[in-house]
Amino acid sequence: MTKSNNTIIIGIETSCDDTSAAVIENGIIRSNIIASQKVHEEYGGVVPELASRAHQKNIVPVVDQAIKKAGIKKEQINAIAYTRGPGLLGSLLVGASFTKGLSLALNIPMLEVNHLQGHVLAHFIKKNEHDTSQPAFPHLCLLISGGNSQIIKVKSHLEMEVIGQTIDDAAGEAFDKCAKVMGLPYPGGPLIDKLAQTGNPNAIKFNKPRISNLNYSFSGLKTSFLYHLRDMLKIDSQYIEKNKEDLSASLQKTIIDILFGKLVRASKETGIKVITVAGGVSANSGLRAELKKEAEKRQWNLFIPELSYTTDNAAMIAITGFYKFLEKQTSGHNSVPFARMMIE
Repeated sequence: MTKSNNTIIIGIETSCDDTSAAVIENGIIRSNIIASQKVHEEYGGVVPELASRAHQKNIVPVVDQAIKKAGIKKEQINAIAYTRGPGLLGSLLVGASFTKGLSLALNIPMLEVNHLQGHVLAHFIKKNEHDTSQPAFPHLCLLISGGNSQIIKVKSHLEMEVIGQTIDDAAGEAFDKCAKVMGLPYPGGPLIDKLAQTGNPNAIKFNKPRISNLNYSFSGLKTSFLYHLRDMLKIDSQYIEKNKEDLSASLQKTIIDILFGKLVRASKETGIKVITVAGGVSANSGLRAELKKEAEKRQWNLFIPELSYTTDNAAMIAITGFYKFLEKQTSGHNSVPFARMMIE
C-alpha cells in the first residue's frame, strides 16, 4: 500500500507504568490508547521490574488497538515516535526495542522524543481540522509532575528554554510523599486533591522556601509537613484522621502558592502573558481553579490541557514526533534510552 499525502505518526510511550500508543494525522488526534498498571498500588509506588514486565505484555495489543481505532493500515504510517527519556530505564527499553523492530519491519524512520517536551507540546494536539486553540509563541509553560517542576520559555514547537526549575523535589513528589506520611494509598496526589475540596486551606501554615531567581524547592515544605504531624500526633494520636481535609487543603494551597509565585515573576520579567500548564499535577482541581483566577486577574491568555493529556500518554509523543518529522529530525537505530534527560 502506498502512503497518502497525509502525514501519519504513531507514538509509543512507556516511560513509567502506563503503556500507551497514539496515532496523529496531520496534527489531528485519531487514537490514544492507554493501558494502566494496577499492580503497583499495593507496594505504595511504582516497582520498576514489574512495570517493564507489564509493558512487554501490553505493548503489542495497545499498538494494535491504536492503529485499528485510527482507521488506518500500518503501511500508511510515515514514522514512529517513541519516548527516549526521562523515565524508568527498563520501561523505556521496552518501548525503544518495540519501536526499532516496527521501524525495520515497515521500513520507516524513528523519531526520539523527550518525554518532558511531549508534555509541553500536548497543547498542540488538534481535535479536528477546525481546531485552532493552540497557544501562540513565545509562551511560558509551567511543567509540573511527579519528577519535574519547571518554567519553560517555549519559543517554537522544537525550541524551548528552561528558565526555572526545582533544585530538589518536584511538586508532584511533595504531594505524593506527604500523602504517604498521612497514611493515604498510592498514588496520593489525587486523594489530596479530593480531600482538599472540603478542607480549610488556611487552617495550617507550612513553611515556604526562599529560593533565588525562578527556581523551586519543595524539600523544606515536606520537612515542615512532617514536623507538624510529629508534634500534633504527640498531643492527639488521631490528629491526622480528624484533620485530613484541612491538612490536604493547607498543603495544596502552599504548593500552589509556591508555584504561582515564580510563574507570576517569570511572566513579569519576560513580558509574556501567554501561559500554559502541563504534566500530571496540572490535573489538580485546586491548581486549575487558581490558575483561572490568576489569569483573569493578570490578563493572561491561559491554556489548560484536557485531563487525558495531563498524565503520561502517547498522543503527546506522537504530536512531538509530528513536528520533528516535518523538520526531518529522525533518529537512527543505534539510539538508546536515557533514564535522565533535560529539555535542551
